[in-house]
Amino acid sequence: MKILYIATSFPEPSMGATIYTDLAEELYNSGHELVVAVTEQSRNKKRTELKRERGFEVLRIVIGNYFDVGYVQKGITTMKIPFLMRKGIKKYLNNKEFDLILFEAPPVTNAGLVAWAKRKFKCPAYLMLKDIFPQNAVDLGIIKSKGLIYNYFTLKEEKLLNTADYIGCMSQANIDYLLKQNSSLNSQKVELFPNTKKITSDINVDRYILREQFGIPTDACVFLFGGNMGRPQYTDLLCRAVKECKENSNIFFLFIGRGTDRYKLEDVIKENDIKNAKVIENLPREKYEQIIKECDVGLIVLDPRFTIPNYPSRILSYMEYAKPILAATDRVTDLKDLIEESQCGAWVWSGDADTFVATVKELAISDELKIMGQNGRRCIENNFNVNKSVEILERHFE
Repeated sequence: MKILYIATSFPEPSMGATIYTDLAEELYNSGHELVVAVTEQSRNKKRTELKRERGFEVLRIVIGNYFDVGYVQKGITTMKIPFLMRKGIKKYLNNKEFDLILFEAPPVTNAGLVAWAKRKFKCPAYLMLKDIFPQNAVDLGIIKSKGLIYNYFTLKEEKLLNTADYIGCMSQANIDYLLKQNSSLNSQKVELFPNTKKITSDINVDRYILREQFGIPTDACVFLFGGNMGRPQYTDLLCRAVKECKENSNIFFLFIGRGTDRYKLEDVIKENDIKNAKVIENLPREKYEQIIKECDVGLIVLDPRFTIPNYPSRILSYMEYAKPILAATDRVTDLKDLIEESQCGAWVWSGDADTFVATVKELAISDELKIMGQNGRRCIENNFNVNKSVEILERHFE
């Protein structure tokens, strides 16, 4: 197949890997021709360019700044993306031929862009649905239900779903929710397309190199939260746990990543003179993978108000390195079903801070962490290897 992958995020090789780069590499290694057209922030690159990365061509189209900015700037950039992406694709890929357009949501505003690309290249499109917008913004109180902004983005969402020839959802709960909320949608084009990744075999740790570097006690149970720290991740709960576990020397919290609410954790740690918690902005890929090896429990936290079934991809990294998971989420996600059925950790409702803190303290002294981690590793090997995603796409389009 000749595939045009329209991406929102696709880090350069030196900046690490994601579930999206893993999928693209696996498609390429499986013999498919691939061109990635991805948005690039102005702070990272001054001008659009086409170059070869990871073995295939990547077109990086500068669109403004999207991440770690205010909602107004993010909204303006989102509105510009389709126009600038279309302009870049037309300029650099005009004479290319494609058999499939692969794209993701968010953002929902790319419907027009994909519809144009389908017409231009005369091929179908496959949507990887990774979030349900605008309802997620309503749940968090960012926009009002039934307001002008909500109605605008709802129309964009409807067009997005109708533009796709197939829609891949992360879990069964996502499928059920999507079909319930969009009764006119053809259920035959909606299917399970779980988050997957390339799985490493190097998961053992010989010594605590980074624990020593960052001053983390080697005898503490380290709870790792890696990734974005924004409003969806409900950092208020993490702040509560950090404060209530301040005197527990056998517990250490490590937060790695960026996001609009990261400052809450930094302020709590500083104002309360907390010694058993640390926030690190970012780590190179090799160091992040090393720190996962050296930690003991992976944290997943989501706002309890969500009515959409989120399914954070960061859980895969914890499972890959055989780390048990403590997830505190809303009640509608089927992430809790995965954890309970595979016995790879513990789940609590994120609206119950007392139970969350109590579970942290219980896991810190549990002698079953290794067993739960091994269960998670088996689960990802059997269900979330990236080759399964390639097989799904090949089944439709080969």
